[in-house]
Amino acid sequence: MSDLRLVIFDVDGTLVDSQAEIIAAMTLAFASEGIAMPSRAAVLSIVGLSLAEAFATLCPNAPQAQRVRLVDAYKDAFATLRIQNQEMGPLFPGARDAITVLQAQDHTLLAVATGKSRRGLDKVLERHGLTGVFHSEQVADHHPSKPNPSMILTALNETGVLPVRAVMLGDTTYDMDMARAAGIKKIGVTWGYHAADTLQPDTMIDSFAALSGAVDHLIGS
Repeated sequence: MSDLRLVIFDVDGTLVDSQAEIIAAMTLAFASEGIAMPSRAAVLSIVGLSLAEAFATLCPNAPQAQRVRLVDAYKDAFATLRIQNQEMGPLFPGARDAITVLQAQDHTLLAVATGKSRRGLDKVLERHGLTGVFHSEQVADHHPSKPNPSMILTALNETGVLPVRAVMLGDTTYDMDMARAAGIKKIGVTWGYHAADTLQPDTMIDSFAALSGAVDHLIGS
């Protein structure tokens, strides 16, 4: 088992460019409460957090009951966008090829650690033909929000991979802090929702073409 290695992917901002649908759903959610939506930059800054944590960050002075309504409205907005066939989250360039390369390696397991709900992740995997690709799928329904290391620790437990043979790929400080707390290596991406110079990863990649080499470098081939 010790020869196995694990590559853990964040979803929003790392695998999938979901900012259009996130902004659309946020717009509908804030409109439902008749309050002004924070700036686009503020909204994208909370991507990766669970919804409760996200709205607590965006609306720190709002009553708890209103934040709960905003969470529900956001979930409903996503459902509405799906019904209207307005799902606007393409894979980032090269993501599918990078996954295919790693998936073909017998000693490499793949996992997901995302702030999405189970339902939300299932929709993304189905949309992009990735159902069944990941050996461990950790979602917000079952864990404390990032950067708590619970998602990574559970993925390690489920796959039997040692921390020294695991790496997290993400675009936010929440991903990097989560990996650090779990004691695994960190790969940051330059194309995501947090500024690259804020991430402090073990290594940074500018494209998915560099992923396989970065994984080999950090946790061994």
